[in-house]
Amino acid sequence: MLVNPTRGFLWSDSETRALLNIWGEQDVQTALDGNFRNSHVYRDVASRLGDMGYDRTPDQCRIRVKSLKRQYYQAKDAFKKNNGQYRKLCKFYEEMERILGSRPTVDPQDMIDSVAVGDEMMDGTEEEGEGTEQSSDSYMPSAIDYTEHPVKIEYPSYTIPVTVGSVPVKPINSQPRTAPSTSSSCRPSRRGRKRLASLPLDKLLERFLEQSADAEDNFYKMEEQRLQQEERRREAEHARELHMLHVLGQIFGGMAGGSGRGGAAAAAAASANVSTATPMQSAPSPAHTSVHVAPASSSWSQIRTQHARQQQQQHQHQRGTLSPLGHHLTDHGLESVPVIERSFSLGGSAHNMENTLQLVKKIIPPLTSKKHKGQDGRIGIIGGCQEYTGAPYFAAISALKVGADLSHVFCTKDAATVIKSYSPELIVHPVLDSPNAVEEIEKWLPRLHTLVVGPGLGREELLLKTAKDVIEKSKARDIPIVIDADGLWLVAKQPSVIQGYQKGILTPNHMEFSRLYEAMHQEPLDSTDHHRNAQQLSIAMGNLTVVLKGEEDLITDGNMVLTCSQEGSGRRCGGQGDLLSGSLGAFAHWAYSTSTDATKSVNPSLVAAFGAASLTRQCNRQAFHKHGRSTTTTDMIQEISTAFKKLFES
Repeated sequence: MLVNPTRGFLWSDSETRALLNIWGEQDVQTALDGNFRNSHVYRDVASRLGDMGYDRTPDQCRIRVKSLKRQYYQAKDAFKKNNGQYRKLCKFYEEMERILGSRPTVDPQDMIDSVAVGDEMMDGTEEEGEGTEQSSDSYMPSAIDYTEHPVKIEYPSYTIPVTVGSVPVKPINSQPRTAPSTSSSCRPSRRGRKRLASLPLDKLLERFLEQSADAEDNFYKMEEQRLQQEERRREAEHARELHMLHVLGQIFGGMAGGSGRGGAAAAAAASANVSTATPMQSAPSPAHTSVHVAPASSSWSQIRTQHARQQQQQHQHQRGTLSPLGHHLTDHGLESVPVIERSFSLGGSAHNMENTLQLVKKIIPPLTSKKHKGQDGRIGIIGGCQEYTGAPYFAAISALKVGADLSHVFCTKDAATVIKSYSPELIVHPVLDSPNAVEEIEKWLPRLHTLVVGPGLGREELLLKTAKDVIEKSKARDIPIVIDADGLWLVAKQPSVIQGYQKGILTPNHMEFSRLYEAMHQEPLDSTDHHRNAQQLSIAMGNLTVVLKGEEDLITDGNMVLTCSQEGSGRRCGGQGDLLSGSLGAFAHWAYSTSTDATKSVNPSLVAAFGAASLTRQCNRQAFHKHGRSTTTTDMIQEISTAFKKLFES
């Protein structure tokens, strides 16, 4: 029989209340919600208890919380039945009601964890120190709560046989999908409960964990199949759009087919769906006219107008031939004919997107066993204060999920413990508000490949001054710098901090962009031409790369403009920009560490920004398909792996 190291340790009332005060904090509850691997959270809870003078292990804290939750739900159920003895079931009912009052009566996580801690629960030692006033006839709960509650369980059906001595007990069945909990008819007698109290649970727990692992594997397999089916459906829709364009091209060619060789040339150009989009396209000149066909929105009146324009030019150049650029060669020189440009409402120029995605694929380092830790990226995040702890976490964990090896977060002392509790993978430095913050951070700069400044930084003068000095130190070391959120507030106030630094990348949303534009041009923003505005801001900042986030992400360095039209969703949640800036930190390191041949002489910052923007939008799209309106940044981060594989490894 396995020995439970937590049995026999009684909790005092003051110790229990200290535990509930820590466990009930918002950051701890957020870290626990929906996360079955929560051992790191209870390690932090135990550590904080230790700071208060109570020496408890993480397992003791976790089991104590489970026991209190069980008592609370039993007391709440008794309260609903107008049982006046409900407070005797839970001594800390008020404290638990404050924390769990707004939650469902039964937590699926409690149902799974109840087996793991059932031995301790049935031991009854925890209640000895705090419930001595209960009579011997008081209700003694067993390892399984038999109260009838509808519980949604996402595991396939399986049966675990249990035998107590020579008396067989009805098997415990795990029901697929939605099923009610075990009915009262399966509830063992008082004598059976006493026997269960001494039953070893090692074999039962081992079997349960095996079944849970198999169920989880099956879930991921079914999810992968669903994504594949969704991808095939989207490809079929894409093929239908292409077919529609092809049919429209043939219609145009057939309507103009009787007009000589010029009509045949126009029909060939239309049926081929020639795309003439370039990364930076100025207004069309009289020598080159582009006719844009949008099958989802073009009206027949527009089609008739385009056809009339074609016929007029074809009659004028009946003996001309079509050159590769879509011009007629006539006796009078080079003149233009309409060229149908292929475009889609969901993706902009498909040719443009695909070419840029190919450049992004070339900068991604391959995974080999010959590499050492840190070679694929060590990213530093400057941000995180008492009010904002989620933003630096989202940025740092996104960099790791994309493929960076290490993420460092330089935050204030108030934020350090909270950010550590979110994930043990992050390296957290609580130095941002210390008197020698710049010196402390500067010691780490030789080890960092990219710096992300701004997520959760806040706008205190001391923190902004520290960020400014760190940016200056990083520029001296030629480190790529991504500036987002409150870092953009600093740039709007003091543009010289990053102006002219070619490895600087700004990622403003519409409001932040307006503030930067007005600070640089001293005039209101004209919102009618986003391409021109983004290009002008980049030039004013010394040809920095600017990523203007919006319905379509515009990426420019003043010389070239890229449009990222990867399909996302209508859901905009807080933290989505942090995912972009964190992943951009990893992409920027890869882009600047690869050869110039890989990017074909395109600015590496443009390639990196395009990759990060495409990945963020794809994560948003996949998460929205699963969660709809309730999509959050945490849901998007969980999609990074499949989105990265779909965009860059397929």
